[in-house]
Amino acid sequence: MRHNLAASILLSLLLFSAAAVASSPATDAPASTHLRPVSTGVTYPQLVSSPDINLPSTAFNAWSPASSEVVLQLKVDATGAVQEAQVVKSLNPQLNAPVLSAVRNFRFRPATLDKQAVPVDMNLVIQVQR
Repeated sequence: MRHNLAASILLSLLLFSAAAVASSPATDAPASTHLRPVSTGVTYPQLVSSPDINLPSTAFNAWSPASSEVVLQLKVDATGAVQEAQVVKSLNPQLNAPVLSAVRNFRFRPATLDKQAVPVDMNLVIQVQR
């Protein structure tokens, strides 16, 4: 019993000193003195102009709801132009082509990062009403 107690005390002292050595900070590498600029963050694109959406008279049937959403995924480039627009979700497929055509002609104030214009991906929800 005394041998077990003495062995566990010695073992715990060894483990304690090993843990203390393992957790001591390394002093080999010098601290980095390189300063990085603080980001002002991203400002989102803002819609500047949007043409009217011309819908065909057959777009809304008697069974279709009075309003519908068309969800688009697009990229606004660094000049504020719409690129790579595509329909992600729509309840009325007859609305997709005219809405997509109009959205491709939208103009945005571009997104910025650190006061520099940058392209961003975004989702856009268009509400269409009869």
